Amino acid sequence: MLGLSLTAKARATTGSARVRWLVGGALSIGGTGIWVMHFVAMTGFTVGGNPIRYDVPLTIASMVLAVAIVGAGLFMVSARGEKIGWLLLGGVITGLGVAGMHYLGLFAMNLSANIYYDVTLVALSVVIAIAAATVALWFSLRTGGALTAAGGALIMAIAVSGMHYVGMFAMEVHPRISLTPVDGARGVDFMLPVLAVVSLLTLGLLLAVILAPSEQEMRTDAELLAHLENRRSGQPDAPTTPGRPVVSASPPAEAQRRPSLFDANEG
Repeated sequence: MLGLSLTAKARATTGSARVRWLVGGALSIGGTGIWVMHFVAMTGFTVGGNPIRYDVPLTIASMVLAVAIVGAGLFMVSARGEKIGWLLLGGVITGLGVAGMHYLGLFAMNLSANIYYDVTLVALSVVIAIAAATVALWFSLRTGGALTAAGGALIMAIAVSGMHYVGMFAMEVHPRISLTPVDGARGVDFMLPVLAVVSLLTLGLLLAVILAPSEQEMRTDAELLAHLENRRSGQPDAPTTPGRPVVSASPPAEAQRRPSLFDANEG
């Protein structure tokens, strides 16, 4: 829901401010929404008591992949508007990236076992990922109110969870005896850093959304700036009452923008 709210803010801005909102949306959707769900679910995976460890660089790479691919999809759809072809292309690219994140995360898992995959179920999980990504991008273009954002977030959560568990069901694990210790970090070793980073990131993005002006306030600001620019360039103002002096109107209450963490350094 937070990620969809961030992308809604991006629709109402331009330039560097839009880029910052979209980056925030990618971090929220790809990082805290998709990757954290994947990793927390992975910590609940066990194989008959055998120790499971995680390759740290590959695990981090899976997170970076999720954020980067979701960001690419958001930027593509944002730049091309609501054209169905670009939406579907963005959904395919983002879905393949989400599926790649999932299977890269599985590849980062070290345990004393031979792992096999059911190709049909793997293909099904990829299809679900593409469908989930397309729905997410579609909602990123249309989300406005809190109710719509909540509905979109619920649909995305169900789809992403379905993709994850179909992918896990595709695994067939055959434990084997090994006298060599399993390399890597325990899942619990990741939890404290992940919780700390996610909490700080979510708090920062949430504050950005709360402190930012609404879409109506942004439109009012844009109209006011256009009016001032017209007066500066010498273009005539709107007709005024005869005999009354033309004065510069103060911006209405909704145009008095609250500071935004994302808009702070624009310009």
